[in-house]
Amino acid sequence: MKSIPRIEYPNPQFERKNWINLNGEWDFEIDYANNGKDCDWYKNKEFSRKITVPFCMESELSGVGIKDFAGAVWYRRNFTVPEEWKNGRTFINFGAVDYEASVFVNGTLAGIHKGGYTPFKFDITGFLKDGANELVVYAMDDTRNPKQPSGKQSDKHFSYKCMYTRTTGIWQTVWLEYVPENYIKNVKYYPDIENSVLNIEAEVYGSGIFTAEASYEGKIQGNVSVKAKTGILRASLKLDNLYLWEPLCGRIYDLKLTFGDDEVSSYFGMRNIEIDGYKVLINGKKVFQRTVLDQGYYKDGIYTAPDEAALKKDIEISLEAGFNGARLHQKVFEPRFLYHCDKLGYIVWGEYGNWGFDHSSPESITTYFGEWKEAVERDFNHPAIVGWIPFNETPDNQLPTLISSVYDYTKALDYTRPCIDASGWNHVKTDIFDVHNYLQDAEILTKRLELLKAENKLDFKSCKNYDGGPVFFSEYGGIKWVNENYDGWGYGNAPKTMEEFLERYNALTTMILNCDRIFGFCYTQLYDVEQETNGLYTFEREPKFDMEVIKKINTGISQYERGE
Repeated sequence: MKSIPRIEYPNPQFERKNWINLNGEWDFEIDYANNGKDCDWYKNKEFSRKITVPFCMESELSGVGIKDFAGAVWYRRNFTVPEEWKNGRTFINFGAVDYEASVFVNGTLAGIHKGGYTPFKFDITGFLKDGANELVVYAMDDTRNPKQPSGKQSDKHFSYKCMYTRTTGIWQTVWLEYVPENYIKNVKYYPDIENSVLNIEAEVYGSGIFTAEASYEGKIQGNVSVKAKTGILRASLKLDNLYLWEPLCGRIYDLKLTFGDDEVSSYFGMRNIEIDGYKVLINGKKVFQRTVLDQGYYKDGIYTAPDEAALKKDIEISLEAGFNGARLHQKVFEPRFLYHCDKLGYIVWGEYGNWGFDHSSPESITTYFGEWKEAVERDFNHPAIVGWIPFNETPDNQLPTLISSVYDYTKALDYTRPCIDASGWNHVKTDIFDVHNYLQDAEILTKRLELLKAENKLDFKSCKNYDGGPVFFSEYGGIKWVNENYDGWGYGNAPKTMEEFLERYNALTTMILNCDRIFGFCYTQLYDVEQETNGLYTFEREPKFDMEVIKKINTGISQYERGE
């Protein structure tokens, strides 16, 4: 029997014991013409292929490896529900399916979800029968459709420049989960570090006593109980001892939640983020954010890491290079990646894959608001996330009213974090002014930053309306470096020697560190992705340079932290 890939529970912040992992071998069919629904494929179609879930069909790990465009794909497998689950409710859960998914249980439609990056679930209790049950999933994915956000997925047959292999269909874990009749639907955490209190907002179904018990390294730190019934409840949990979550020191509390017979394992971090003039403060302190661009691509799994060790390794190699965080670029990363960020104190910016999306279409706008809401709500409780980026590099012809509206919407969903409205090109309404600049000449950039220090002005296209707030150099470098046997793509003119590369890297990075009005940088990028060869590591995550040298440059003294 083949082993099941990605066997770990998908979301460590909301984990139940009664669950069944449905990863592994499924029946599979490619529906190039996208007419399978019309032909009732969910009822009696014999699928001709096998696929290993949760890997997309384009990946080697899926066992399919077909990279051409597919109008739609179909999956089928059987499952059996344990006898003891029959006194409660059974949900089918999907970590992510790109792009529009229809789920059929025993030939009946259980639900439809639109959005390629966010999780969804359906209550399938009423569709189940004794013994074997049939599960069929249909996924429609049209990367060239301007109404569909696709991130860095290529809109051409082949990958090119900074556009990579597509991900079609299921690309995160699928699982069944049992809940009793009274259960916890979701929770949100609001840390109050001044008073050593965790404020909890929970949504429950049914009636009973909701209890939250916090512990740190095995020692109970406090608990709270409240009576509740269907709807929203609020509770304040006073902690005996305050352990702050800080960059490079991910102190997290374990949290046990109960409501009647339902029990959920969770965790949280005590930290806050605030803006004071040009400063971005974490727990009241200035912390220079030495971040790197992480695309979230894997050579054998495309969007999906081959195993949990690969998720953690990307954080570890970044730390080894002297970074303390990352911009998670044009993709909503899976919860278990964020779990390791939380544990390691690795700060990250949460972003959405808005590329390929026509922001001026009314229908597109409606779709966008729903998908972005799901992303923010899914990741709200992760202490490692220090800010949101709903858009990246929106062109001049995109609607400024949409940009400002999404900013307002993001702040309504989460007022506890800063929001960059549209990273890099055109700021409309933002908490932070960020800059994307791939000039390879440090002297030119230094002159521009001298203007910031001397006259409080930002001489960059994206910051014409700069108001003196925080400044983030959120994309720079992108220095192309390949060996003599391969010609890849990168920004600007490639250095001729490794010494020249390191000199340029040092000059560009030190220039930013020397500007006391900049609170962070983000170098492009952590590792090569397919033809894009401006990574500090190869696509296989092997170092291209002496990482001790890179680390020494990245961890140089920042004037921002030295200032008042």
